[in-house]
Amino acid sequence: MAPRANWKGFLRLSLVTCPVALYPATSDTEKVSFNQINRKTGHRIKYLKVDAETGDEVTSEDIVKGYKVDTDTYIEVTKDELDDIALDSTHTIEIDEFVPKADIDNRYLIRPYYLVPDGKVGHDAYAVIRETIRSMDKVAIGRVVLTNREHIIALEPLESGLMGTLLRYPYEVRSEKEYFDDIQDVKLTKDMLDLAKHIVEKKSGAFEPELFEDHYETALIDLINKKRAGTPIAAKATPKSGGNVINLMDALKKSLANEKDAAPAAKAAKETAKETAKAKKPKKRVEGQREMLLPISGKGSKEAAAKEAAPKKADKPVRATTTRTKKAG
Repeated sequence: MAPRANWKGFLRLSLVTCPVALYPATSDTEKVSFNQINRKTGHRIKYLKVDAETGDEVTSEDIVKGYKVDTDTYIEVTKDELDDIALDSTHTIEIDEFVPKADIDNRYLIRPYYLVPDGKVGHDAYAVIRETIRSMDKVAIGRVVLTNREHIIALEPLESGLMGTLLRYPYEVRSEKEYFDDIQDVKLTKDMLDLAKHIVEKKSGAFEPELFEDHYETALIDLINKKRAGTPIAAKATPKSGGNVINLMDALKKSLANEKDAAPAAKAAKETAKETAKAKKPKKRVEGQREMLLPISGKGSKEAAAKEAAPKKADKPVRATTTRTKKAG
């Protein structure tokens, strides 16, 4: 199922305008997620909105936003009041300026989006804006309103489309001086730096994200499959400490020697991973976690859980493409 657009409106460069839609470029829904359940009954935990003083449940229509000014003192702000100060740019990404990409500090980057034409009209205007940005080798800076907040967005060409990255405001970025002032000024010898450079050269390669493996996600899926099949779970052995490094030069020399010894095996493993990645079929999204989680709910849940935990021919291994379920309440 195609993802829903987070925002729809218009992209404008001076008098050139086209309808566009904004889609998130990343997703966490493929990761394994959990629900909280009652250990005794196996039922889902439901969260209620209650008054902190009386303990009474509060209905949605009685809940308003409040800004805390003192202990137990809040300034109430209604939805209508927030709507009254809504910004005029709600439905338009107005391009304000163009800047070199190298000028954007990585600390200001929040999250990427895909900006695409919305509908069959406006593709020519979209292409003009995209190719103008591409030809000038710059990034377009604009503004977009998401969830009632105005955000700065940086637009740059990505193949046939545009990628927009939300940027932080200066007050959201902490100064490095608060953390780096106490770092000692250490003098390093040329030999140390040369050895470190050799280690880096041995470990250098191309950026190939398709070879990245989420080891924790893999372990989670393996754990759940074992529990579904009723396989005993062995306790993990405590890893032994590597000890403290006494001499930096000795550590660098040993590191370089280890890298030389491990290089052939690492290269072979990488080639194998490449072939495996090529052979894998594209992942299909799975709605919910029903294929993975035990159906623990309702009366007699313990008996149902025990029955489900028994090995079955029909049981299928958990796929790595599970999606996050909505939280209760």
